[in-house]
Amino acid sequence: MNGNVSFWYADLGGLPKKRPGLPGDRQADICIIGAGYTGLWTAYYLKKTNPSLSIVIVEREFAGFGGAGRNGGWLSGGFDWSREKYLKGSSRQAVIAMQRAMAGTVDEVIRIAALEGIDADILRADNLVVATNVAQMERLIDDHKTMLDWEVPAEKIGLLSAHEAAERVCVAGVRGGLVTRGMARVQPAKLARGLAKAVERLGVTIYEGTAVTGYRNGVVETDLGNVRAPVILRATEGFTAGLKGHEREWLPLNSAQIVTEPLPDALWDEIGWRGHELLSEGAHAYCYAQRTREGRIAMGGRGVPYRFGSRTDVNGQTQDATIAQLQAILFRLFPQVKGIGIDHAWCGVLGVPRDWCTTAGFDVASGIGWAGGYVGLGVSSSNLAGRTLTDLVLKRDTELVRLPWVNRSVSRWEPEPLRWLGVHTMYQLYRLADEREAQGLGRTSRLARFADKLTGH
Repeated sequence: MNGNVSFWYADLGGLPKKRPGLPGDRQADICIIGAGYTGLWTAYYLKKTNPSLSIVIVEREFAGFGGAGRNGGWLSGGFDWSREKYLKGSSRQAVIAMQRAMAGTVDEVIRIAALEGIDADILRADNLVVATNVAQMERLIDDHKTMLDWEVPAEKIGLLSAHEAAERVCVAGVRGGLVTRGMARVQPAKLARGLAKAVERLGVTIYEGTAVTGYRNGVVETDLGNVRAPVILRATEGFTAGLKGHEREWLPLNSAQIVTEPLPDALWDEIGWRGHELLSEGAHAYCYAQRTREGRIAMGGRGVPYRFGSRTDVNGQTQDATIAQLQAILFRLFPQVKGIGIDHAWCGVLGVPRDWCTTAGFDVASGIGWAGGYVGLGVSSSNLAGRTLTDLVLKRDTELVRLPWVNRSVSRWEPEPLRWLGVHTMYQLYRLADEREAQGLGRTSRLARFADKLTGH
Protein backbone atom coordinates (compact mmCIF):
# COMPACT_ATOMS: atom_id res chain seq x y z
CA MET A 1 0.00 0.00 0.00
CA ASN A 2 1.33 3.42 -0.97
CA GLY A 3 -0.43 6.32 0.67
CA ASN A 4 -4.02 5.97 1.94
CA VAL A 5 -2.85 8.56 4.52
CA SER A 6 -0.65 6.18 6.56
CA PHE A 7 -0.08 2.68 7.88
CA TRP A 8 -1.29 3.84 11.27
CA TYR A 9 -4.83 4.04 9.91
CA ALA A 10 -4.55 0.64 8.27
CA ASP A 11 -3.56 -0.57 11.74
CA LEU A 12 -6.86 0.91 12.98
CA GLY A 13 -8.85 -0.93 10.32
CA GLY A 14 -9.02 1.86 7.74
CA LEU A 15 -9.75 5.56 7.41
CA PRO A 16 -12.41 6.98 9.72
CA LYS A 17 -15.81 8.18 8.62
CA LYS A 18 -15.78 11.96 8.53
CA ARG A 19 -17.76 13.99 11.01
CA PRO A 20 -20.35 16.39 9.54
CA GLY A 21 -19.13 19.61 7.97
CA LEU A 22 -19.92 23.15 9.08
CA PRO A 23 -23.70 23.59 8.65
CA GLY A 24 -23.58 27.23 7.55
CA ASP A 25 -22.55 30.31 9.50
CA ARG A 26 -21.82 29.82 13.19
CA GLN A 27 -20.60 31.80 16.20
CA ALA A 28 -18.25 30.67 18.95
CA ASP A 29 -15.95 32.05 21.62
CA ILE A 30 -12.95 30.39 19.99
CA CYS A 31 -12.41 28.95 16.52
CA ILE A 32 -9.43 26.67 15.94
CA ILE A 33 -8.22 26.01 12.38
CA GLY A 34 -6.93 22.44 12.10
CA ALA A 35 -7.75 19.26 14.03
CA GLY A 36 -4.25 17.88 14.42
CA TYR A 37 -2.40 17.52 17.69
CA THR A 38 -1.99 21.28 18.20
CA GLY A 39 -5.64 22.10 17.64
CA LEU A 40 -6.88 19.19 19.70
CA TRP A 41 -4.54 19.77 22.66
CA THR A 42 -5.40 23.47 22.67
CA ALA A 43 -9.12 22.76 22.65
CA TYR A 44 -8.66 20.18 25.41
CA TYR A 45 -6.82 22.47 27.82
CA LEU A 46 -9.02 25.49 27.07
CA LYS A 47 -12.16 23.51 27.80
CA LYS A 48 -10.71 21.88 30.92
CA THR A 49 -9.66 25.29 32.22
CA ASN A 50 -12.90 27.08 31.32
CA PRO A 51 -15.75 24.64 30.56
CA SER A 52 -18.12 27.48 29.67
CA LEU A 53 -16.18 28.36 26.51
CA SER A 54 -17.83 27.66 23.16
CA ILE A 55 -15.08 26.13 20.99
CA VAL A 56 -15.29 25.11 17.34
CA ILE A 57 -12.58 23.29 15.35
CA VAL A 58 -12.74 23.40 11.54
CA GLU A 59 -10.78 20.75 9.64
CA ARG A 60 -10.43 20.31 5.88
CA GLU A 61 -10.21 16.51 6.00
CA PHE A 62 -10.60 14.64 9.32
CA ALA A 63 -9.05 14.91 12.76
CA GLY A 64 -5.56 13.45 12.58
CA PHE A 65 -5.30 13.56 8.77
CA GLY A 66 -2.01 15.47 8.72
CA GLY A 67 1.19 14.98 10.65
CA ALA A 68 -0.72 13.81 13.74
CA GLY A 69 -1.72 10.62 11.95
CA ARG A 70 1.43 10.07 9.89
CA ASN A 71 4.45 10.74 12.12
CA GLY A 72 7.07 8.30 13.40
CA GLY A 73 5.46 7.82 16.80
CA TRP A 74 8.21 9.48 18.82
CA LEU A 75 6.88 11.04 22.02
CA SER A 76 10.32 12.45 22.71
CA GLY A 77 10.09 15.69 24.68
CA GLY A 78 13.30 16.50 22.83
CA PHE A 79 14.93 19.83 22.07
CA ASP A 80 16.61 19.69 18.68
CA TRP A 81 16.24 23.38 17.82
CA SER A 82 19.06 25.91 18.15
CA ARG A 83 19.40 27.03 21.75
CA GLU A 84 21.64 29.87 20.58
CA LYS A 85 18.87 31.29 18.36
CA TYR A 86 16.42 31.38 21.25
CA LEU A 87 19.14 32.88 23.43
CA LYS A 88 19.37 35.95 21.18
CA GLY A 89 15.99 37.15 22.39
CA SER A 90 15.99 35.63 25.83
CA SER A 91 18.19 34.37 28.66
CA ARG A 92 20.07 31.15 29.28
CA GLN A 93 17.77 30.22 32.16
CA ALA A 94 14.69 30.84 30.02
CA VAL A 95 16.02 28.50 27.30
CA ILE A 96 16.76 25.86 29.94
CA ALA A 97 13.22 26.34 31.28
CA MET A 98 11.83 25.72 27.78
CA GLN A 99 14.01 22.63 27.45
CA ARG A 100 12.64 21.29 30.74
CA ALA A 101 9.08 22.13 29.78
CA MET A 102 9.50 20.19 26.53
CA ALA A 103 10.90 17.20 28.44
CA GLY A 104 7.87 17.32 30.74
CA THR A 105 5.45 16.79 27.86
CA VAL A 106 6.18 13.04 27.85
CA ASP A 107 4.72 12.51 31.32
CA GLU A 108 1.88 14.95 30.57
CA VAL A 109 0.74 13.16 27.40
CA ILE A 110 0.92 9.80 29.17
CA ARG A 111 -1.08 11.24 32.08
CA ILE A 112 -3.85 12.60 29.87
CA ALA A 113 -4.00 9.41 27.80
CA ALA A 114 -4.55 7.40 31.00
CA LEU A 115 -7.07 9.93 32.34
CA GLU A 116 -9.10 9.93 29.12
CA GLY A 117 -8.80 6.20 28.41
CA ILE A 118 -6.82 6.69 25.19
CA ASP A 119 -5.15 3.46 24.11
CA ALA A 120 -2.31 4.61 21.85
CA ASP A 121 0.17 1.76 22.34
CA ILE A 122 2.21 4.09 24.54
CA LEU A 123 5.36 2.44 25.83
CA ARG A 124 8.12 4.24 27.73
CA ALA A 125 11.41 3.83 25.90
CA ASP A 126 14.83 5.38 25.46
CA ASN A 127 16.03 7.18 22.37
CA LEU A 128 19.13 5.60 20.84
CA VAL A 129 21.16 7.43 18.20
CA VAL A 130 23.73 5.07 16.72
CA ALA A 131 26.98 5.98 15.01
CA THR A 132 28.13 3.85 12.10
CA ASN A 133 31.36 5.74 11.36
CA VAL A 134 33.98 7.87 13.12
CA ALA A 135 32.53 11.25 12.10
CA GLN A 136 29.09 10.33 13.39
CA MET A 137 30.54 9.21 16.72
CA GLU A 138 32.41 12.49 17.09
CA ARG A 139 29.15 14.38 16.60
CA LEU A 140 27.44 12.25 19.24
CA ILE A 141 30.24 13.04 21.67
CA ASP A 142 29.80 16.75 20.91
CA ASP A 143 26.01 16.45 21.33
CA HIS A 144 26.46 14.78 24.70
CA LYS A 145 28.74 17.58 25.87
CA THR A 146 26.33 20.24 24.60
CA MET A 147 23.42 18.71 26.49
CA LEU A 148 25.45 18.59 29.69
CA ASP A 149 26.49 22.22 29.15
CA TRP A 150 22.81 23.12 28.88
CA GLU A 151 22.01 21.35 32.14
CA VAL A 152 20.31 18.24 30.78
CA PRO A 153 20.52 15.89 33.80
CA ALA A 154 23.54 13.59 33.51
CA GLU A 155 21.43 10.58 34.49
CA LYS A 156 19.14 11.19 31.52
CA ILE A 157 21.84 10.88 28.84
CA GLY A 158 24.84 8.68 28.21
CA LEU A 159 27.39 7.66 25.61
CA LEU A 160 27.51 3.97 24.70
CA SER A 161 30.40 1.91 23.39
CA ALA A 162 29.99 -0.16 20.24
CA HIS A 163 29.33 -3.23 22.37
CA GLU A 164 26.81 -1.46 24.60
CA ALA A 165 24.90 -0.06 21.62
CA ALA A 166 24.85 -3.45 19.86
CA GLU A 167 23.56 -5.07 23.04
CA ARG A 168 20.50 -2.88 22.73
CA VAL A 169 19.97 -3.00 18.95
CA CYS A 170 22.15 -5.00 16.57
CA VAL A 171 22.82 -2.37 13.89
CA ALA A 172 25.39 -3.28 11.23
CA GLY A 173 28.74 -1.55 11.73
CA VAL A 174 27.72 0.25 14.92
CA ARG A 175 30.59 2.15 16.57
CA GLY A 176 28.71 3.53 19.55
CA GLY A 177 25.66 5.51 20.47
CA LEU A 178 24.03 8.27 22.45
CA VAL A 179 21.11 7.29 24.66
CA THR A 180 18.50 9.70 26.01
CA ARG A 181 16.15 8.33 28.64
CA GLY A 182 12.59 9.30 29.49
CA MET A 183 10.85 9.14 26.11
CA ALA A 184 8.02 6.99 24.77
CA ARG A 185 6.72 5.23 21.67
CA VAL A 186 3.16 5.83 20.49
CA GLN A 187 0.81 4.80 17.71
CA PRO A 188 0.18 8.34 16.44
CA ALA A 189 -3.19 7.87 14.76
CA LYS A 190 -4.59 6.20 17.88
CA LEU A 191 -3.45 9.18 19.94
CA ALA A 192 -5.02 11.66 17.51
CA ARG A 193 -8.33 9.82 17.26
CA GLY A 194 -8.52 9.29 21.01
CA LEU A 195 -7.79 12.94 21.69
CA ALA A 196 -10.48 14.03 19.21
CA LYS A 197 -13.06 11.93 21.05
CA ALA A 198 -11.88 13.34 24.38
CA VAL A 199 -12.42 16.96 23.31
CA GLU A 200 -15.84 16.09 21.94
CA ARG A 201 -16.80 14.63 25.31
CA LEU A 202 -15.86 17.97 26.83
CA GLY A 203 -18.28 19.76 24.49
CA VAL A 204 -15.97 20.91 21.68
CA THR A 205 -17.48 20.71 18.17
CA ILE A 206 -15.26 19.40 15.35
CA TYR A 207 -16.42 20.15 11.82
CA GLU A 208 -14.65 17.95 9.27
CA GLY A 209 -14.61 18.18 5.48
CA THR A 210 -14.59 21.96 5.92
CA ALA A 211 -11.88 23.85 4.03
CA VAL A 212 -10.75 27.21 5.40
CA THR A 213 -10.38 29.70 2.55
CA GLY A 214 -9.13 32.59 4.69
CA TYR A 215 -9.40 34.30 8.04
CA ARG A 216 -9.22 37.77 9.53
CA ASN A 217 -9.94 39.42 12.85
CA GLY A 218 -13.04 37.75 14.24
CA VAL A 219 -13.95 35.68 11.16
CA VAL A 220 -12.86 32.30 9.75
CA GLU A 221 -14.07 31.84 6.17
CA THR A 222 -14.71 28.32 4.87
CA ASP A 223 -16.27 26.73 1.81
CA LEU A 224 -19.34 25.87 3.92
CA GLY A 225 -19.89 29.15 5.73
CA ASN A 226 -18.19 31.51 8.18
CA VAL A 227 -17.37 31.10 11.86
CA ARG A 228 -17.38 34.33 13.83
CA ALA A 229 -15.25 34.23 16.96
CA PRO A 230 -13.28 36.85 18.91
CA VAL A 231 -10.40 34.36 19.24
CA ILE A 232 -8.98 32.48 16.24
CA LEU A 233 -6.12 30.00 16.63
CA ARG A 234 -4.19 28.68 13.64
CA ALA A 235 -3.03 25.08 14.16
CA THR A 236 -2.17 24.02 10.63
CA GLU A 237 1.54 23.04 10.99
CA GLY A 238 2.83 21.64 7.65
CA PHE A 239 -0.28 22.81 5.78
CA THR A 240 0.13 26.46 6.80
CA ALA A 241 1.54 27.45 3.39
CA GLY A 242 -1.81 26.52 1.86
CA LEU A 243 -3.54 29.40 3.65
CA LYS A 244 -3.81 32.72 1.86
CA GLY A 245 -1.14 35.12 3.08
CA HIS A 246 0.99 32.40 4.69
CA GLU A 247 2.61 30.93 1.57
CA ARG A 248 6.15 31.69 2.78
CA GLU A 249 5.68 31.48 6.55
CA TRP A 250 6.52 27.83 7.20
CA LEU A 251 8.01 25.51 4.64
CA PRO A 252 6.21 22.13 4.32
CA LEU A 253 9.11 19.66 4.56
CA ASN A 254 8.33 16.13 3.40
CA SER A 255 9.04 13.10 5.51
CA ALA A 256 8.25 9.57 4.35
CA GLN A 257 8.05 6.17 6.01
CA ILE A 258 7.91 2.50 5.22
CA VAL A 259 6.81 -0.31 7.48
CA THR A 260 7.77 -3.95 7.19
CA GLU A 261 5.59 -6.98 7.59
CA PRO A 262 5.80 -8.44 11.12
CA LEU A 263 9.21 -10.00 11.77
CA PRO A 264 9.40 -13.58 13.09
CA ASP A 265 10.54 -14.06 16.69
CA ALA A 266 13.81 -15.66 15.58
CA LEU A 267 14.74 -12.53 13.66
CA TRP A 268 13.89 -10.32 16.62
CA ASP A 269 16.15 -12.51 18.77
CA GLU A 270 18.94 -11.71 16.33
CA ILE A 271 18.24 -7.97 16.17
CA GLY A 272 17.46 -7.43 19.83
CA TRP A 273 15.62 -4.11 20.25
CA ARG A 274 13.95 -5.56 23.35
CA GLY A 275 13.71 -2.09 24.89
CA HIS A 276 11.71 -0.76 21.91
CA GLU A 277 14.12 2.18 21.68
CA LEU A 278 13.30 5.10 19.41
CA LEU A 279 16.13 4.58 16.94
CA SER A 280 18.01 6.91 14.61
CA GLU A 281 21.41 7.13 12.98
CA GLY A 282 23.83 10.04 13.41
CA ALA A 283 23.88 10.75 9.67
CA HIS A 284 23.12 14.17 8.19
CA ALA A 285 20.34 12.75 6.00
CA TYR A 286 18.04 12.09 8.93
CA CYS A 287 16.33 8.74 9.51
CA TYR A 288 14.18 7.48 12.37
CA ALA A 289 12.60 4.16 13.34
CA GLN A 290 10.49 2.36 15.88
CA ARG A 291 9.61 -1.24 16.68
CA THR A 292 5.83 -1.35 16.54
CA ARG A 293 3.39 -3.07 18.84
CA GLU A 294 3.01 -6.03 16.50
CA GLY A 295 6.70 -6.49 15.74
CA ARG A 296 7.21 -4.46 12.57
CA ILE A 297 9.98 -1.97 11.82
CA ALA A 298 8.72 1.48 10.82
CA MET A 299 11.56 3.41 9.15
CA GLY A 300 11.35 7.05 8.08
CA GLY A 301 13.44 9.74 6.44
CA ARG A 302 13.27 12.83 4.24
CA GLY A 303 13.21 11.20 0.77
CA VAL A 304 12.22 13.97 -1.64
CA PRO A 305 12.36 16.73 0.97
CA TYR A 306 10.30 19.49 -0.60
CA ARG A 307 7.82 19.97 -3.44
CA PHE A 308 8.07 23.10 -5.58
CA GLY A 309 5.68 25.86 -4.58
CA SER A 310 5.09 24.36 -1.12
CA ARG A 311 2.79 21.73 -2.58
CA THR A 312 1.78 18.82 -0.37
CA ASP A 313 1.18 15.15 -1.10
CA VAL A 314 -2.09 13.52 -2.13
CA ASN A 315 -3.39 11.40 0.75
CA GLY A 316 0.10 10.38 1.79
CA GLN A 317 1.26 8.83 -1.47
CA THR A 318 5.03 9.00 -1.87
CA GLN A 319 7.48 8.49 -4.74
CA ASP A 320 8.89 5.07 -5.69
CA ALA A 321 12.40 6.56 -5.45
CA THR A 322 11.74 7.57 -1.84
CA ILE A 323 10.55 4.06 -0.97
CA ALA A 324 13.72 2.64 -2.53
CA GLN A 325 15.89 5.07 -0.52
CA LEU A 326 14.22 4.14 2.76
CA GLN A 327 14.48 0.44 1.96
CA ALA A 328 18.19 0.89 1.27
CA ILE A 329 18.67 2.56 4.68
CA LEU A 330 16.71 -0.21 6.37
CA PHE A 331 18.78 -2.97 4.74
CA ARG A 332 22.05 -1.15 5.42
CA LEU A 333 21.32 -0.86 9.11
CA PHE A 334 19.62 -4.25 9.37
CA PRO A 335 20.94 -6.61 6.67
CA GLN A 336 19.19 -9.35 8.65
CA VAL A 337 15.81 -8.23 7.30
CA LYS A 338 16.57 -8.58 3.58
CA GLY A 339 13.77 -10.70 2.21
CA ILE A 340 11.22 -9.26 4.62
CA GLY A 341 8.38 -7.55 2.77
CA ILE A 342 7.42 -3.88 2.94
CA ASP A 343 3.70 -3.65 3.67
CA HIS A 344 3.06 0.10 3.51
CA ALA A 345 4.69 3.38 2.48
CA TRP A 346 3.43 6.92 3.04
CA CYS A 347 4.52 10.50 3.54
CA GLY A 348 3.44 13.75 5.15
CA VAL A 349 4.65 17.28 5.78
CA LEU A 350 6.05 19.03 8.83
CA GLY A 351 6.28 22.79 9.33
CA VAL A 352 9.68 24.50 9.18
CA PRO A 353 10.14 28.18 10.08
CA ARG A 354 12.93 30.11 8.33
CA ASP A 355 15.25 29.79 11.35
CA TRP A 356 14.26 26.12 11.95
CA CYS A 357 12.97 26.96 15.46
CA THR A 358 9.40 26.42 16.62
CA THR A 359 7.11 29.27 17.69
CA ALA A 360 3.83 29.88 19.52
CA GLY A 361 2.06 33.16 20.07
CA PHE A 362 -1.09 35.20 20.53
CA ASP A 363 -1.88 38.76 19.50
CA VAL A 364 -4.29 40.23 22.03
CA ALA A 365 -5.32 43.11 19.78
CA SER A 366 -6.47 40.92 16.88
CA GLY A 367 -7.42 37.85 18.91
CA ILE A 368 -5.35 35.67 16.55
CA GLY A 369 -2.92 33.03 17.80
CA TRP A 370 -0.78 30.26 16.37
CA ALA A 371 1.62 27.47 17.24
CA GLY A 372 3.72 25.07 15.21
CA GLY A 373 6.75 24.90 12.99
CA TYR A 374 7.90 21.99 15.12
CA VAL A 375 10.51 20.73 12.61
CA GLY A 376 9.65 17.11 13.36
CA LEU A 377 9.09 17.26 17.13
CA GLY A 378 5.36 17.75 17.03
CA VAL A 379 4.12 14.75 19.01
CA SER A 380 5.42 16.23 22.24
CA SER A 381 5.76 19.94 21.35
CA SER A 382 2.11 20.22 20.35
CA ASN A 383 1.10 19.34 23.89
CA LEU A 384 3.16 22.21 25.30
CA ALA A 385 1.73 24.42 22.56
CA GLY A 386 -1.81 23.58 23.66
CA ARG A 387 -1.08 24.50 27.26
CA THR A 388 0.79 27.65 26.26
CA LEU A 389 -1.95 28.91 23.94
CA THR A 390 -4.49 28.24 26.69
CA ASP A 391 -2.60 30.47 29.09
CA LEU A 392 -2.09 33.17 26.46
CA VAL A 393 -5.74 33.24 25.41
CA LEU A 394 -7.03 33.24 28.99
CA LYS A 395 -4.42 35.87 29.98
CA ARG A 396 -2.93 33.69 32.69
CA ASP A 397 0.45 34.87 33.95
CA THR A 398 2.34 31.57 34.02
CA GLU A 399 5.86 30.34 33.39
CA LEU A 400 4.71 28.95 30.05
CA VAL A 401 3.85 32.35 28.54
CA ARG A 402 7.37 33.59 29.36
CA LEU A 403 9.22 30.80 27.52
CA PRO A 404 11.45 32.05 24.68
CA TRP A 405 9.44 30.48 21.85
CA VAL A 406 6.42 32.66 22.67
CA ASN A 407 5.66 35.53 20.26
CA ARG A 408 8.97 35.24 18.42
CA SER A 409 9.33 37.12 15.14
CA VAL A 410 10.70 34.89 12.36
CA SER A 411 11.63 35.87 8.80
CA ARG A 412 9.68 34.48 5.88
CA TRP A 413 11.09 31.96 3.42
CA GLU A 414 12.40 33.19 0.08
CA PRO A 415 10.12 33.10 -2.97
CA GLU A 416 10.42 30.30 -5.49
CA PRO A 417 12.58 28.99 -7.02
CA LEU A 418 15.03 30.03 -4.29
CA ARG A 419 13.53 27.98 -1.46
CA TRP A 420 13.22 24.87 -3.65
CA LEU A 421 16.85 25.23 -4.73
CA GLY A 422 18.01 25.89 -1.18
CA VAL A 423 16.29 22.91 0.45
CA HIS A 424 17.18 20.44 -2.30
CA THR A 425 20.77 21.64 -2.37
CA MET A 426 20.99 21.23 1.40
CA TYR A 427 19.85 17.61 1.30
CA GLN A 428 22.06 16.77 -1.68
CA LEU A 429 25.02 18.16 0.24
CA TYR A 430 23.98 16.12 3.28
CA ARG A 431 23.94 12.94 1.20
CA LEU A 432 27.36 13.71 -0.27
CA ALA A 433 28.67 14.43 3.23
CA ASP A 434 27.30 11.12 4.50
CA GLU A 435 28.95 9.28 1.62
CA ARG A 436 32.34 10.84 2.37
CA GLU A 437 32.05 10.10 6.07
CA ALA A 438 31.03 6.49 5.35
CA GLN A 439 34.10 6.16 3.14
CA GLY A 440 36.37 6.99 6.07
CA LEU A 441 36.45 10.76 6.54
CA GLY A 442 37.29 11.07 10.22
CA ARG A 443 35.47 14.34 10.85
CA THR A 444 32.23 16.06 9.92
CA SER A 445 32.31 16.89 6.22
CA ARG A 446 32.59 20.57 5.30
CA LEU A 447 29.78 19.95 2.82
CA ALA A 448 27.36 19.43 5.71
CA ARG A 449 28.56 22.58 7.45
CA PHE A 450 28.04 24.54 4.22
CA ALA A 451 24.54 23.04 3.86
CA ASP A 452 23.61 24.24 7.33
CA LYS A 453 24.94 27.72 6.61
CA LEU A 454 23.13 27.85 3.26
CA THR A 455 19.67 27.38 4.76
CA GLY A 456 20.17 28.59 8.33
CA HIS A 457 19.58 25.07 9.66
